[in-house]
Amino acid sequence: MAITAEQVKLLREKTGAGMLNCKNALVETEGNFEKAVEFLRQKGLATAEKKLSRNTKQGIIASYIHTGAKIGILLELNCETDFVARRVEFQNLAKNLAMQIAASPSVNYISLNEIPQEIWESEMRIEAQREDLANKPQNIKESILKGRVEKTLKTFTLLNQYCIRDPQITVEDYVKNHVSLLGENIQIGRFQKFIVGETKNN
Repeated sequence: MAITAEQVKLLREKTGAGMLNCKNALVETEGNFEKAVEFLRQKGLATAEKKLSRNTKQGIIASYIHTGAKIGILLELNCETDFVARRVEFQNLAKNLAMQIAASPSVNYISLNEIPQEIWESEMRIEAQREDLANKPQNIKESILKGRVEKTLKTFTLLNQYCIRDPQITVEDYVKNHVSLLGENIQIGRFQKFIVGETKNN
C-alpha cells in the first residue's frame, strides 16, 4: 500500500524517530500505525526525541579540509559521555557533518533559532515588496510572508539541508538517527568555516 507523507509525519511526532525510519516502519507494517510504533520501539528508534533534552558536556572537535585546501571546517559535536565520543560512529558523524558544511556554501548557522533577528526582519521587508502580495488580506499576507521567509532562511541552516550521505532525509534526521543508534543526546555545538581569501567583517 502507498504510505502518505501525513502518516510518516504523525508517526515521527509520536515516536521522535527519523522520517526515513518512520516510513520504513510503516512499509514493514503495511500502514498499521500502532504496529509501526511497536516496530520502532523494538528497534530502539522511538526514543531519540526524549534524549534530546539531556545535557551534552562531552564530545569532540572534528576538522575537514576540502579537496584543493581552499575550504576548511572545524566542528564541535557534543554527546553525554566520553564513551560515546570515542565511538567510531560518532566520530564519523562529526566528519560527515563537517563535510556537509563544506559542501553547502549558503550554510552559516546550525538552526533557524540561531539566525539574528535583523536578518529575519530584512528578509521580511524584501518579501513584503513582492507584487503578488499587494492585494492579499493582511492575515493571509502575513502567513505567506512568514512561510516564504522561513523557506529562504532554512537554506542558511545546517539542520535543514538534505543530507549528502542520505539525500532522502535532512541533516536533523541524520543526527537523530545517530541519537537512536548510540543511545545518547547528540548536539552540534558550533562550527567555523574557513575559506581562503575570505575575511570576516566582525
